[in-house]
Amino acid sequence: MPHVTFIAHDNSARTVDVPDGLSLMDAALKFRIPGIDGDCGGACACATCHIYVDPEWVGRLAPVQSLEAEMLKFAQEPNEQSRLACQIKAGPELEGLVVRTPKSQY
Repeated sequence: MPHVTFIAHDNSARTVDVPDGLSLMDAALKFRIPGIDGDCGGACACATCHIYVDPEWVGRLAPVQSLEAEMLKFAQEPNEQSRLACQIKAGPELEGLVVRTPKSQY
């Protein structure tokens, strides 16, 4: 169960234990992390779980698939660190992951 740190736009941080196999979106909803809505329930159809992955982690995650890349076009202010939290599943390899939530989602 990896520890994942969610950092809000105001730099407040919260670290939670995310059960293996749970998406970061589901974890954010479970632990009431502000800035993650998950309106589509994790179907990769809305971009309301847009996050910025810490630069040190970008290359360590599974690559963005085509559906996620298309949905990121609808996110506000996407960049090379952008991901959808619904598409990142927790596992031991994510121990210490740090992500930020965009200001536009508050």
